[in-house]
Amino acid sequence: MMTKKYDLYALGNALVDVEIEVNETELERLGVEKGVMTLVDEERHDYLLGHLQGNIHQRASGGSAANSVISLAQLGGKAFHSCKVAKDEAGVFYSDDLDEAGVTNTLGQLEDNHGTTGKCLVMITPDADRTMNTFLGISSELKEQDINYEALADSQYLYIEGYLVSSPEAHQAALKARDFARENGVKVATTLSDPNMVRFFKPEIEQILDGGVDLLFCNDDEALEFTGVDSVEKALTILSQQSKQVVITLGKKGALSFDGQDVSTIEPHVVKAVDTNGAGDMFAGAFIFGLTNGLSWAESGQLASFASAHLVTQFGPRLKPAAIEELRSYLNKEFPNR
Repeated sequence: MMTKKYDLYALGNALVDVEIEVNETELERLGVEKGVMTLVDEERHDYLLGHLQGNIHQRASGGSAANSVISLAQLGGKAFHSCKVAKDEAGVFYSDDLDEAGVTNTLGQLEDNHGTTGKCLVMITPDADRTMNTFLGISSELKEQDINYEALADSQYLYIEGYLVSSPEAHQAALKARDFARENGVKVATTLSDPNMVRFFKPEIEQILDGGVDLLFCNDDEALEFTGVDSVEKALTILSQQSKQVVITLGKKGALSFDGQDVSTIEPHVVKAVDTNGAGDMFAGAFIFGLTNGLSWAESGQLASFASAHLVTQFGPRLKPAAIEELRSYLNKEFPNR
């Protein structure tokens, strides 16, 4: 079989994340719905940032797909990311951050598109839960023309971020990328991304899943919301009719998975969580790294569980350098024959 240049080609929103530690009283005072992603305009985003009282952490290039491809690259994988930013300070920051992470991307020489780079305010409560208010900015204008079809054809997997369904143009771009991947022997992976995406954009998600995908990631809340059943086991059965393989993450309880033949559990790594932002993205990126770099389904799940557990012990969606080295050491020790 011909070797592909990239393990993963991702399509997603480009958002500069700013994290702030807050308490639930602050969220209630400002009318913020806890634990989900809510789309807001730039004025609302900036108002919240200016009125929240809490410890602000270093910003990061975010968006669900970006978090996943960066985690794959941190493990030594080869990743390509298609996204859209403006030629502003935040866009330059985002582009540089992807380059430094070793992720090939479509940004290159930024065009002066007179837009504003998307941004996401990530509010972390003492229970380690993350609440996001997102201004999509120019990310909502992601189009088919932003897809690099040559790179996509030279990838093992296409990864479609579920958040794209909130923008009509980005949703159409995702459908075009999915069809091209199918026609060129590239496996298609996608996510449900957030309960609010399922709640408000279920028909668009169903369009992404139409005809079946190869790999679907979601958490238990998203799975139950999408299927309308009362247990993750029932949800897994329904979702396995729309995807050849399925992983439902269960937070500190690990994950439930279907590899195309058998249902199995992925054991958790017990840690003290301080911030769950990006944990599902890290899980997906590490899992796909495993599948594309010689690990079995079970081994990929073990690696993903370890990686995401380490991420939640720190603030921010990105592993610190010391944690990256620890993750790579774990990979080499546990799976030396990959």
